Amino acid sequence: MIRRASDALSFDRYMDFMNWIFCGDGRNDSALTTSYSSKLAQLDRRRFLPFTDTDGYRNIKAATEAFVMANCCIYDLETDEASYIADHVAVDLTTDPMALLTDYTKPDGFLPYLAVIRAKLVDERLKNSDIGDLRLRNKSTWPPHGTGSDPVAACYGVLREKLTCPCLHELIWSYWNEEGMLVQTINAITRRFQNMRGPLPNDPLANLEVDPLRPLNNLIWGWIQDEQHRLSVVRRNYEYDHQYGLRLAGKAVNNARTADSRSKFLEAFHTLLSTLAAFYKRDDDTTMVADGFPVLNALKEAHLILSQGAHNQFGDLPSTARIEMLMLQWILARPEFREFIPTRIMVAYPEPWMDRVDAMKKLQGWTDTSVLHFRNLAIFGEEIVLGVRYGNWNSIYEPVSAVNWARYWRPQVQGYLHAYRSVTGVDLSVDVTNARIDTTMPSVHLVKRLSEQRQRV
Repeated sequence: MIRRASDALSFDRYMDFMNWIFCGDGRNDSALTTSYSSKLAQLDRRRFLPFTDTDGYRNIKAATEAFVMANCCIYDLETDEASYIADHVAVDLTTDPMALLTDYTKPDGFLPYLAVIRAKLVDERLKNSDIGDLRLRNKSTWPPHGTGSDPVAACYGVLREKLTCPCLHELIWSYWNEEGMLVQTINAITRRFQNMRGPLPNDPLANLEVDPLRPLNNLIWGWIQDEQHRLSVVRRNYEYDHQYGLRLAGKAVNNARTADSRSKFLEAFHTLLSTLAAFYKRDDDTTMVADGFPVLNALKEAHLILSQGAHNQFGDLPSTARIEMLMLQWILARPEFREFIPTRIMVAYPEPWMDRVDAMKKLQGWTDTSVLHFRNLAIFGEEIVLGVRYGNWNSIYEPVSAVNWARYWRPQVQGYLHAYRSVTGVDLSVDVTNARIDTTMPSVHLVKRLSEQRQRV
C-alpha cells in the first residue's frame, strides 16, 4: 500500500494529471478519469479566492488538492507489486497477496496498529461522514434526522475513513524538499517579480522579466496574492520539530520555542538505519542466518516515538504542505523558466523542476549539493517512516516480521543512506559498535558544509 501511494503521489503522476486537465492530454484517460473527476468537481465548487485575476492559480490549487486527496489512500495491490512481495519476503507463494492483505486487515478493514487505536476508543461510535462533507445549501447531504433517545449522536464519534483509509504520506517529504532549497527558490523569484532587490551587490535575477503573454506570469501573481493562506516557514518548522525533532536553520526560524519536540526520534531513526545496514551485510552472507531481533527492537523504538507526534496538526498539515510544494514543483517545471534561469541541459534530472533549483543555488551562492539527493531523501525517507509508523511493532515479539520488513524496504534504505551521506557527509552505514550514532540535526551539518564550501572559494 505504501509503495502504491508513494508512486501515485509522485511528480510524474502529478504531471500526467495536470496535463490531462490543462493540456488536453488524453493518453492517460482510462487511469485518470474515474479516479479524479468526482474529487475535482467537488473541490472546484468549494475553493474560492478573494483576489482579482487569480483564476489560473485557483485552478491549479484546486486540481493539486484533488490529486493529493484522491491518491493519499491506495488500498490494493497490482500484479507487479505482488510479485515483488513474493520475491523479497517470506510468504507462501501459493497464496494470493491480496488475500494476505485482506486477512491482515480483518475483521474491520483496519490495519493492526489502527485496530489497537480503535480498541482504545471502543466506547465511541464510528461515523461514516465528516462535518465538512455536508453542503449547507443541499439538504440531501445532511444526515437523516433521528427521533430516538439521542438524536444528536451523529455529530460525535470516530471517522471510519481515518481508520480504514489513512493518508499515506509524511511531512518528512516536505522537510527534505525544503532543505533542498525548493521553497527558497520560489521565494527569490517572487521577490524579484515584485521588484525587490536581492541581498547580493549584483542581483543574479536582474534579468528575470516575465512577460504577461504566457500563463506563468499570472500563476506567479496568484501565488504571491495567496501568501496569507499558505503555510509559513515558521509553522512548518514547528511541526517538523513536533513530529520528527527536526528543525530548519536560518533567520526566519531562529529562537523557535516549541512546546513538544520529538528530541529522541533522530537517534532512534538513525539507529534503525545503522542496524539495517549491518543486517543487510549479514543477510547477504549465505553461511549464516542474520539475527532479526536488533531490527525489531529498533523498529519498536522508532515507532513509539513517531506515534507520540501523531496529534494536533498531524491530520492536515502534511497534506497541506504536500499540496503547496507540488504546486511549486509544477510552476518551476514550466518551460518559460529556461529563459530566466540558466540551467545545465546535459544533466539528466528525473524531474523537470530540479534543474531550476540547482541553477538558482548556483546563482545565489547557496549549497552546491544537488537537489537530486534531497529529492531522494524525501521519497525514500517518506516510505521508510510510513513503514515504521503503520506497523503494529509493539505487539510483535518474533523477528520474522522485522526481517521481512527489512528485506522489502532494502532499496529505499540503501538509497536513503547514500543520499544522507551525500548531503551531510555522515555515513550511517559504518559499524558503530564502539561509537555513538550521529544525532546531530541535518540542518547543522548543512550549515557547516555551506561554511566550508564558502571558505574554499
